Amino acid sequence: MSKGHKSIAGYILEHYDKAAFMTAAKLGATVGVSESTVVRMATELGFDGYPALQRALQDVMRNKLTAVQRIDVTSDQIGDSDVMEKVLNLDIERIRKTLEESSKEDFNSCVDKIMNSKTIYIIGARSSASLATFIKYYFNLIFPDVKLVTASTASEMFEQILRIDHNDVIIGISFPRYSNQTVTALRYAKTHGAKVIAITDSKSSPLVPYSDNVLIARSDMASFVDSLVAPLSLINALIVAVSIRARDRVTETFEKLETIWDEYEVYSKSDETDKE
Repeated sequence: MSKGHKSIAGYILEHYDKAAFMTAAKLGATVGVSESTVVRMATELGFDGYPALQRALQDVMRNKLTAVQRIDVTSDQIGDSDVMEKVLNLDIERIRKTLEESSKEDFNSCVDKIMNSKTIYIIGARSSASLATFIKYYFNLIFPDVKLVTASTASEMFEQILRIDHNDVIIGISFPRYSNQTVTALRYAKTHGAKVIAITDSKSSPLVPYSDNVLIARSDMASFVDSLVAPLSLINALIVAVSIRARDRVTETFEKLETIWDEYEVYSKSDETDKE
C-alpha cells in the first residue's frame, strides 16, 4: 500500500465504528488525504467504488456497535440541529432503498406460504417485538390460528412452538443487534419442517440460513434507537397483499366486527358534540 492508503487502513482498523459511516470526503479529510485517494483505495481492494466498501463495512459493524457507539455515530452523522428533518429524510431514503432491493418473487412466495399454512407463528424480540405485535393484530383478523411467540426464557419459547410442523409457517423478525432467541426459534422450526420467513436487514443476517424466503428492509439506526420505518412499510405491504388474497374472508370478518363495534360503542364518533 501507498502511504496514503496505509493511513486510511489504519484509521479504519482503529476507528471502525466511525469510519463505516463516513463519506469518502470526510474520511479523507480526517486522515489527511484527498477524497480521490480514498476512492482509489476502495477500488484497489476489489470494490466497485467507495460506496460499496462503505456498505460492506456497515454490514460488518452494524451488529457489533454498542448503544454508546451508536450514539456517537449518530452525533457525527446528524449533529444537533435540524434533527427532525435529517431523521425523516434518512427514513425516506431507507424506504427507497428497501424498494430497490426487494425481491417480488420472494414477496409473492411469502404471501403464498402464509395463505396455505394451518398455523402462523410470529416472533420478534426486543425492538422487533412491536413489529411482530403489529402483524399479529392484523393477521388475527384474517386467519383463525395466529400465535405470537413471546417468552423471556428459551424454555418458554420452545413450549410455544413445540407443535410446529410442515403445515405451519413462522415469521421471524430481527435487525441489528440480532436476537439469538429469534435465530434459535427459526432453526427449530426449520428442522421440524415448517415454512420459514425472515424479515431482516441483509443477506448476511443470522436468520437467513434457516429461512425459505427473506424479505430485506433497511433498518440502520437513529442513535441507540432502531429505525423501523422501512420494515414497517414492508410489513404493511405484506398484510395488504394477504388481505387482497383473502378478500372474502376479510370482508366477512369486518362486517361482523362493524356490528360489534357499533353495538358496544368501541369507537368515538367525531361528528357528535358534547351537549352541556
